[in-house]
Amino acid sequence: MVITITPSAASKLRELVAQSGTADVYLRLFVTQGGCEGFSYGMALDTERREDDVVLEQHGIRLVVDPLTLRLMRGSCIEYRRTPMGEGFAVYNPRAVATCGCGHSFKVAEEEGQVEPCGEAEPV
Repeated sequence: MVITITPSAASKLRELVAQSGTADVYLRLFVTQGGCEGFSYGMALDTERREDDVVLEQHGIRLVVDPLTLRLMRGSCIEYRRTPMGEGFAVYNPRAVATCGCGHSFKVAEEEGQVEPCGEAEPV
């Protein structure tokens, strides 16, 4: 797959989709410029699909990504983890050559992005 959603992530996403009360919804995975490494990950439920979006479906989850996100995250895996310290989604991006300690910001070899200190970046 271009971007993989693990069964644990799909299970949590199905739960969130059900809570949204909207039957026709996508998970939008996106990358924005910013963060302490140059790019930041983002995810949101979305009912809109843009003309240039790529739609991927796995485990009953429809994932939409724009061309920039697809380019920067090709080969990535989205997982949902529960640990004694908390729970949440994690992105494993094989194209990332550096990541922030918080896990929301990354850098790829061929593009610098727009570096901003973590304290000033938009929350994910």
